[in-house]
Amino acid sequence: MGRIIAIANQKGGVGKTTTAINLSACLAEAEKRVLVIDMDPQGNTTSGLGVDKNRLERTIYEMMLGEFEIKECIIPDLFDNLDLVPANVNLSGAEIELIGIDKKEYILKELLLPIKEEYEFIIIDCPPSLSMLTVDALTAADSVLVPIQCEFYALEGLSQLIHTINLVKKRLNKGLDIEGVVFTMYDARTNLSLQVVENVKSNLKQNVYKTIIPRNVRLAEAPSHGLPINFYDTRSAGAESYRLLAEEVIAYKTDIHKRGR
Repeated sequence: MGRIIAIANQKGGVGKTTTAINLSACLAEAEKRVLVIDMDPQGNTTSGLGVDKNRLERTIYEMMLGEFEIKECIIPDLFDNLDLVPANVNLSGAEIELIGIDKKEYILKELLLPIKEEYEFIIIDCPPSLSMLTVDALTAADSVLVPIQCEFYALEGLSQLIHTINLVKKRLNKGLDIEGVVFTMYDARTNLSLQVVENVKSNLKQNVYKTIIPRNVRLAEAPSHGLPINFYDTRSAGAESYRLLAEEVIAYKTDIHKRGR
């Protein structure tokens, strides 16, 4: 059965979409069948995987409104083992269009049921806000992966995100776990990055991934070429880091399976 992981942080610019794209690509490289769902109206995951988001007629938006089935919206085999449900700016209207719809928090969960068995991992890139779209993603997910930038205000807003996750767990999705926190944009040349890592580890009672994603020029360049980092520069520090993160995510899933969850 596929494990659905929502990648969420209401702060923008923390490496959320970068993590969604490159973790998915490295899981696929490890021969895991992966579906990426772009849940962000900016559509950066879609364009970062080489798809022209402005020319799409079948996206997550049309799917949530019931105009198309999920299988009609999936773009298959963008890369080996990697499929995509794309998004574009139309998705920004979804919250208004779905006002008054009964059980709208469960829309994505229901839509994923027919295809969940076809993938080992389903990765959802959430918008940088605690909106209805994010709640929908958290309701559908088995776990949440939280990217945190190595900067002074790293913990700011994190308590609100954890509060939202706990509310969703209590009221909408009892099985929701916090998969873990992953540090991004780490700069080994500064003491600040190291201090942030130590501060978060000492204050956060959550799983913290051992892999730390460095601040890396090649990582920043890759989206403009429509390629994940392991295709754009397979030997870069960014590619190696996301491969290590993928290994940890796979191991986490295996551990949960052994514990019968």
